Amino acid sequence: MNNSTKVLAKIKRVIKILGPGLITGASDDDPSGIATYSQAGSQFGYSTLWTSLITFPLMAAIQGMCARIGLVTAQGLTVTLKKNYSKTVLYSMLLFGFPAITLNIGADIQGMGAVAHMIFPKVPVAVFCVGFTALLLYVIIKYPYQKIAMILKWLCISLLLYIAVPFMVKQDWAVIAKSTIIPTIRFDKAFLSILVAILGTTVSPYLFFWQATMEVESNEQSHRKIIVNKRVLDEMKLDVNIGMLFSNIVMFFIILTAGTVLYTAGVRHIETIDQAAKALEPIAGKMTYLVFAIGVIGTGLLAIPVLAGSQSYMLAETFGWDAGLNKKFPEAKPFYISIIISLLVGLSLDFIGISPIKALYYTAILYGLTAPPLVAIILHIGNNKKIMKEHTNSLISNLFGGITLVLMIASAITLIYFQFK
Repeated sequence: MNNSTKVLAKIKRVIKILGPGLITGASDDDPSGIATYSQAGSQFGYSTLWTSLITFPLMAAIQGMCARIGLVTAQGLTVTLKKNYSKTVLYSMLLFGFPAITLNIGADIQGMGAVAHMIFPKVPVAVFCVGFTALLLYVIIKYPYQKIAMILKWLCISLLLYIAVPFMVKQDWAVIAKSTIIPTIRFDKAFLSILVAILGTTVSPYLFFWQATMEVESNEQSHRKIIVNKRVLDEMKLDVNIGMLFSNIVMFFIILTAGTVLYTAGVRHIETIDQAAKALEPIAGKMTYLVFAIGVIGTGLLAIPVLAGSQSYMLAETFGWDAGLNKKFPEAKPFYISIIISLLVGLSLDFIGISPIKALYYTAILYGLTAPPLVAIILHIGNNKKIMKEHTNSLISNLFGGITLVLMIASAITLIYFQFK
């Protein structure tokens, strides 16, 4: 076997391994996240590029713990919480998590609709919002998990569009490298707020629940009992690490695009994702604008099933419903009905006058309040030998998990401080 054949075989093996980790990482770059990263680039240029280096190990550590919890316990994170912790903890997560996820879904649907309307201005935004919602509901209800997972994996390709955009315009790569390696920190409200927003967007509580549950769901699809050994754990780590790396690379290039095109042109106030796309067209050209806009739609189609699915799994695992994207609608009616309700409520936000900006604002607050205690609990589960047996956290996992906890606590305090300042 020559070298090229060996390389090709390794690539095929890696692609086969990719699954829940890749989908989780890619879904983190949803339209709401893209709006946040665009704001960071347009307001502060290259000053926040360094955050992509910081958030990668933090995301990899926490999502890796959640994936390992799912593999070892063969149950979702909600079930683990229910069995081993106070019901107050579980219901607090549900109380804060559901509104946040619903608002996030609503903001994503509105973002997709607004961007599609820019491409086809004769069609109203509301029509696109209803159309995307109907399409997503059809796919989620109609197809089993394996088919949905395959669709989601292919939708990850849409994120590659954002990596291409910065290469469509002239760049000073030396300055970019310096801004990426050497952190810039400004102690003013605007800059600290965007740092809090970036951290809250990348370390999102709903992804913790999705990751653990999808590991279980993926194994159930193999129709055989998975023995958790070094090989299984190594494959899981590879999947999660590639997914989180992919997520952070995309985040880096979105900030870079906004910093290069919008900030340089003096466009400093981007509030919505369609504003970012509109601002790109006259400065960077129609092709850049179209690539950016199409990417938004692709990421929305990827992220919304993850958002709605994570919420419905949390409900089902809490109340003991039959659940699973691998089940047909009659076999898991409450599970699928909760998905339908979450998408319809998210869709309704546009019709009752809640703007995407307000939705994102309240989402950030709710995520910011739930993330620190949830990260602390995940760390505790990961080190609990009664639950994890011999597969407890490594020193590296605990180190980066601890850093994540400290930063999320600092983020929550900063968020609360700015509410009363």
